[in-house]
Amino acid sequence: MKYPPFCDIIMFGINSSDKEEIKQASVKLYEILKKYGQNNLQIMPPLPAPIDKIKYRYRWRIIAKCKLNSKIIEIINKSLEEYYKHKYKKTRVIVDINPNNMS
Repeated sequence: MKYPPFCDIIMFGINSSDKEEIKQASVKLYEILKKYGQNNLQIMPPLPAPIDKIKYRYRWRIIAKCKLNSKIIEIINKSLEEYYKHKYKKTRVIVDINPNNMS
């Protein structure tokens, strides 16, 4: 089943003040992660977070499972570099490895 401690969980937290932009940004990040992490990451599609809006900011997340190593970190960095070329002005991404809280 690949659950910790046999693997690592990586949560990409996406938040934005624009409801439409966060959907587009989440799908774009998902596509980029799928492209670079083909056989190395098990990636779940983007979904709204359980608490999907806090202080006028919408929240989505993408969850990936893998065994963390330098290759995975390189994949994440390369994916984020490509993602930030799209210049979503109101959207931010936070990467959390083995998060304590999934909300």
